[in-house]
Order: sequence, then structure tokens, then C-alpha cells
Amino acid sequence: MGSASSVYRVIYLDVDGRIQKVVFSRFCSPYDIKELFCTALGIPRNTTLSLLDSTGAMVSIDPTMPHNTERSPYSVVPLTGGQLADKEELFQNVLTQVAEQFSRAFKINELETEVTNRLVMLEKRVELEGMKVEEIEKCHSDIKKLREEMASMNNSHFLDDKKKLTPRRDVPSYPKYHLSQETVEALRHPTFDVWQWEPNEMLSCLEHMYNDLDLVKGFNMNPITLKRWLLCIHDNYQVNPFHNFRHCFCVTQMMYSMICLCSLQEIFTQVDILILMTAAVCHDLQHPGYNNTYQINARTELAVRYNDISPLENHHCAVAFQIFSQPDCNIFSTFDPEAFKQIRQGINTLILATDMARHGEILDSFKHKVDSFDFSDEEHVTCLKMVLIKCCDISNEVRPMEVAEPWVDCLLEEYFMQSDREKAESLPVAPFMDREKVTKPTAQIGFIKFVLIPMFETVMKLFPQIEEVMIQPLRESRDRYEELKQIDDAMNELISPMVEKSQYGILGNGETDQATDWPDGQSKAFIRECRLVRHGLLQ
Repeated sequence: MGSASSVYRVIYLDVDGRIQKVVFSRFCSPYDIKELFCTALGIPRNTTLSLLDSTGAMVSIDPTMPHNTERSPYSVVPLTGGQLADKEELFQNVLTQVAEQFSRAFKINELETEVTNRLVMLEKRVELEGMKVEEIEKCHSDIKKLREEMASMNNSHFLDDKKKLTPRRDVPSYPKYHLSQETVEALRHPTFDVWQWEPNEMLSCLEHMYNDLDLVKGFNMNPITLKRWLLCIHDNYQVNPFHNFRHCFCVTQMMYSMICLCSLQEIFTQVDILILMTAAVCHDLQHPGYNNTYQINARTELAVRYNDISPLENHHCAVAFQIFSQPDCNIFSTFDPEAFKQIRQGINTLILATDMARHGEILDSFKHKVDSFDFSDEEHVTCLKMVLIKCCDISNEVRPMEVAEPWVDCLLEEYFMQSDREKAESLPVAPFMDREKVTKPTAQIGFIKFVLIPMFETVMKLFPQIEEVMIQPLRESRDRYEELKQIDDAMNELISPMVEKSQYGILGNGETDQATDWPDGQSKAFIRECRLVRHGLLQ
């Protein structure tokens, strides 16, 4: 075995004439190394860098970069917007190549892995390159078309994907992210910013939660099995705009924060805590991006398999326990058969409760119990756990506005993908999913007022401490969207007379470039911009 020092690399940087020593593990990713260099320069960590040696030659930023000394430090040059132009052009070329390859007459199974990997790469570069808004929107549009084309060729192929259910039999090797004390503390609160973390960091955070709640030692879990299970979970979340691995992490982190905030470990058994956390992790496994209504109306394989009864939620349960059936991923291997049966039933019950078609039924049942709630009554406790996972599943608006609002964009993008497909297949379309009828305010106001706030206020009867940190943010979010709707309504009143005076109906379907006599000197471009603002398509 080599010495411990062989695991680490030492690189010297020239920072404004000062020599800065940087030490990192040879297992670090290029992105982690770049962040270290940005920190050394005192610049934002997402800045694009160029690394030069003493001769002016460019050096690749990765764990294999040539060793240097204090006498021959590397120079680090942040790239400006102009310097990024070539990279943006390269990005566009890569996107074009993916589209061309996708259009070739290959089978979907041969392309699936390649296309998915490229989509992930493209989305990552859209996030990191700091491109202009117009270019980002074009990239999102192209990526969405690729997803729709792939999905339309074979909607049910994910049902037969056995590869992802096969555990990685080597020692799990995702780069370990060492949590700072600041991160450990932030994880316990609903204000945690879930957008700041890479997949390996989210995996490390999930691992920390299980350890912090004493589920690993308490149930004698094999730590390697826990890592391998988390990797398998990650692999079985699809690359959807909303129902993806980050959503899984978001829901689980909110469950963890509720356990901490409400001191649930003092009320529930440790088995209950294990069920709550594991159900949150597994609750949307292999979600295809199209909801139960679509599955049933389109008569998909899932809907047929589960007789139109919560087809997606039943599938999530099935995938979860297919993973647990693999010995290398079975974190419940130390439980006897009777205890495992109890855990399996508990997890299935909670995942099935996330079907929003059952929302009224579950909440009404809880309301009848809450005023005389008995923590020793198994039926009462099960009902509470069902409501808790429901709260966590739809809790985005509990978070700060800058964390919550991007989730609305993601959800609307997924809705629009579905409604576009439903129109193409002559299936019924829900108004709240139709891009021609819904805006952010109209999508959120009713949901916050009539679903989120009543449910959280009912939970507050048992746990008053959630009012300030969860219910108050919901009320503020409701007020903010109502103000936005008032602005939209005012804009609508402004635009309507212009439309009536236009002989060509510029705001309707008959748009034309022919000049016309606009009131108050307003231009056609202004009218179009007003329409985009009104529909939430231009910020």
C-alpha cells in the first residue's frame, strides 16, 4: 500500500504575485479542483478559469495535472464573457450533433444511454456557462424536444430497464463530500438551498442524515450497503424537469428538517423514523415525467398493470423493493422477516399516500383525529406519517422565494411537456397544465391557498412550532403571487383596448408584420412584450 501522502496532490498558484499552495485529493473531480482555485483567487466558485504554466501553455484542470513547484507556479486567469463566446459556440455545435444523431434510424434502446448522458452534460453547461437568457431558453427548448422525441418513441421502456436495478458490486466510489459544520446545521432547516449541490454532495448529505438520526448504528446497517443503496436510488431517478433526483433529495431533506424541528424522535419509534426517511427517498423512483392522468388516459403499460389505481405510486413502491431485494442494496438485511414485513408495509403506505388524487381523503381522515390525537394509537400514527410525507412532497413554497420559484418553472415545464403530448395524442388536457391558459400566479395561488396552507395548519395543531418557519412563508408566498396576479390583471386591462383597436389582432393567433395605427404611439413590439409578460413567459 502507498503512503497516505500519495493520495494527495500539491499545486502552487501565482495569485497576484503571491504564491498560493493548494492541496487536494487525487480522487477529486475537475469541478472540485476548479472550485478550490476559485477560492484561492477570491472569486465566485462558478467562474470559468484558464490555467497556464511558466511557458504560457494551457494546463488541464484535473487530478492528473503535472506537478509544479513554488519556483514554477501556475498562473490562473478568469475568463471573461467575451472569452466564453467560443465555448458557447462549441456548446451549440454539441447540441446540434446530438440532435442529428438522435434523428438517425437507430433503435431507442441503443441511443438511450448516450442521449441521456448528453442531456445531463448540456443541462450542466447551461447552468455553469452563464449564457444569455435568450440562448438559455433556446437550449432548454432544444433539450425538451429531445426528451419528448425520445419519450414518444417508447413511453414504457423504463419498465423493462433491469440494468439500473442491478447494484454496483464494487465498493461505492462516488466522491465523498465532507460536510462542514455550517452545512450540517443548515440541513436541519427548511431554508436549506437545495440548488447549490452536486449529486455526490447530495448523496453525502443523505448519508449524513441516516447517520445523524442514528439509523445506521441503531439498526446495525452496513455503511457500504448504505452507500451502494443510495447510488442505486440515484440511478433510478429519471432526468425529468421536476421529478428527478434533486426532487428526491429536496423531499427527504424537508422530512429530516421536520423530524428535527418537531422532535419526532421523542414521539415516534426509530422504526417509524426509518420508514419516514426511506419512503421520502424512494417516493418517486423511475417517475417518467407524465402523471397518473396521462397514464390512465393513454392506457399505458403502467396503467394496465395496476388497473388504473395509483399506477405511478405503485410503480415507485415496486422499484423500491426490487432494489431492496438485491442483497448488496438491502439496508434492512439485519431485520427479521416480521420486522421487515412491518417496514415494507409502512413504506408502501406512505409512498401510495403521495398520490394527490387521495389528498382529500387522507386530510379529512387526519382532521377527524387531530383534535383528540393519540400517539399510542397505531392508526393515528400511520395517518400522521401519511400527512407528513405529503407535506414534504409538496413543500417547495415553504422554502425561501429564491429556492422555491425555480421549482415552479421546473414543474410547469414538465406540465407543458405532458399537455403538448396530450394534444398531439388527442387526449384530455387539464387547464392547469396547458401553456396557453396557465401562468405562474394562477398555477400557485389556488394550490397554496386551498392545498398547502390548510394541510400545514392542520399539522400545526400537533406541532405549533412549524407556524413561524413553515406556515408563515406559505402565507408570504400566497401574498406575493396574488400581487403578481393583480399586475397581470392590470396589464390585461391595458392591452385589451389595444387589441380591440387593432385591425389585425396582433395579440391573437393572426399575428402580422404589416404596419397599423397603434394607440398612444405604442409599437407592435411593446404589445407582444406585454402578452409575454402577462403569460409569465417574460420576466
